Amino acid sequence: MSAPRRQGARESRVSARGALLSRWQQHVQTAADSLEKLRRSPGNALMTIAVIGIALLLPCALFVSVDNLSRLGGNMGGASQISVYLQQDVTDSEALEISEQLLTRRDIDAVRYISAEEAAREFAATSGLGDVIAALDSNPLPGALVITPSDVSTSLSSSLVSDLESLRGVDSVQLDLAWVERLQAFLGLARRASTGLMGILAIAVLFVVGNTIRLAIENRRAEIVVIKLVGGTNAYVARPFLYTGAYYGFAGGVFAWTLLAAILLALGGPATELLRLYGSEYSIRGLGATGSLLLLVGSTLLGWLGAWMSVRQHLSAIEPR
Repeated sequence: MSAPRRQGARESRVSARGALLSRWQQHVQTAADSLEKLRRSPGNALMTIAVIGIALLLPCALFVSVDNLSRLGGNMGGASQISVYLQQDVTDSEALEISEQLLTRRDIDAVRYISAEEAAREFAATSGLGDVIAALDSNPLPGALVITPSDVSTSLSSSLVSDLESLRGVDSVQLDLAWVERLQAFLGLARRASTGLMGILAIAVLFVVGNTIRLAIENRRAEIVVIKLVGGTNAYVARPFLYTGAYYGFAGGVFAWTLLAAILLALGGPATELLRLYGSEYSIRGLGATGSLLLLVGSTLLGWLGAWMSVRQHLSAIEPR
């Protein structure tokens, strides 16, 4: 009895493998046929792809802009340097001790000591009042420490300023946080705007694909009726439309990526040159590998979902009489 059982199990596995292979071949054939139908009507397909691509381009461009501003703000840590003015009676050796003490903190990247004499020379060179400084009996300028914090966030910089003000020998501390606060507020607003715009335009893509698939279903109404007459299920009939929606989404994502790359290529050079004039070596960045992959996968899923919603709504209404 054991031999027939083994033979039956083997036949069952072969049958299951054959069914999976047959289903896979059907999907491959359906995908190829759907792509061929799109190729036969390139005008309508390109118009739909262009609309999807432009809809996807807007949030992608805003995301890239916000990302570059965030990176640029992070690279401008030197613009948020903290000036610590020492008391007049603090000697150079004491100032250097304070400097070494500050360098042990994790929230400080660098400390540069400017002696009173060096401060007087710099002031005379930049202000043009060298004769006035030379005429004074004593140097009125104190020594100073120029500190570069490791983080330019408002909360951490404010906490660092409070710690510096409590140090012995420190007269005053100066830090301009206005530009940091404005930049962070703008970036927060831009992030919310990009998220909202992404959601709104994703819905727009669903409607565009859904309407396109609805028209395709109406154009193939007679064919669908015949397929259902011979036993075709709704799932079988829906399959080519789902592949078509996925193709529209993927092609729209490629179109959006291409437009964004062209825009960045056109603006990258002038933007880099402008930043170089302000002493920054930052270069404009695009979506990157991860962002590009997310764009293509997301656009494909949006196309498939739009087609699925349209098929679910309209396909069941077509029944043979």
